[in-house]
Amino acid sequence: MVDLSHYLPILIFLGIALVLSGAFVVLPMVASRFTGAHKPTPEKLTEYECGFPAFEDSRSQFDVRFYLVAILFIVFDLEAAFIYPWAVSVFKLGGSASWTAWFSMMIFIAELALGLVYAWKKGALDWE
Repeated sequence: MVDLSHYLPILIFLGIALVLSGAFVVLPMVASRFTGAHKPTPEKLTEYECGFPAFEDSRSQFDVRFYLVAILFIVFDLEAAFIYPWAVSVFKLGGSASWTAWFSMMIFIAELALGLVYAWKKGALDWE
């Protein structure tokens, strides 16, 4: 028979997480109703997506630079997500493995820097 008592801390943690996340969603809405901050206007009730007005034709062309900047942000955000665990564990490897890991990360950072320079030279980061 399986002893399920080992899963009790995980279930307690999930329960607390669900209660807190629900509270962070519901409590600001309730507080705005009671404090009078909830005053809907036509401007507040309009849809707002990606910085473009919602009153145009949905098939109209738009500038792709907004999405390019978003993709560049995601790339550099992932770089940070790779660098933090690497920085914690690289020198714990010891010997030649730590130098191999260090050179591998320097190559990774150099590739990302070259991509940033390329995007900069192409004018992808220039906002008009």
